[in-house]
Amino acid sequence: MNENELIQFIQDHEKNTLAENLGIVVTSASKEMIEGKMPVDKRTKQPLGSLHGGASVAFAETLGSIAGTINVNYPEEFVVGAEINANHIKSAKSGWVYGKAIPIHIGKRTHVWEIKIKNEDDQLICVSRMTLAVVKSS
Repeated sequence: MNENELIQFIQDHEKNTLAENLGIVVTSASKEMIEGKMPVDKRTKQPLGSLHGGASVAFAETLGSIAGTINVNYPEEFVVGAEINANHIKSAKSGWVYGKAIPIHIGKRTHVWEIKIKNEDDQLICVSRMTLAVVKSS
């Protein structure tokens, strides 16, 4: 698949999901990297008006899961999250945050992805590492 076909595939699979409800949009996709953006708005803020840490983690897990999916033999195989951690570095109050997932390890049974989330000024908001398990379809 070329990048446009890959992005269309991703958009088709994100319909009626948490990613769609949070406004997450994939902007670039390849087997080596997934990039996307998420709004900082009423869907993703905590009561004090800053980006909710859970929204950052959901954004990171979305990008990592997409990255893993396009690196397995889907639909015969799929990925599920086994572990995710996140360090929240800086807050964001408005605009968009931008995420980039890059592989640390792509194996037959596990993947490890690093996801960095930055604000519109290219400042690090959150860094996350996600482990995915590769599962065979039944």
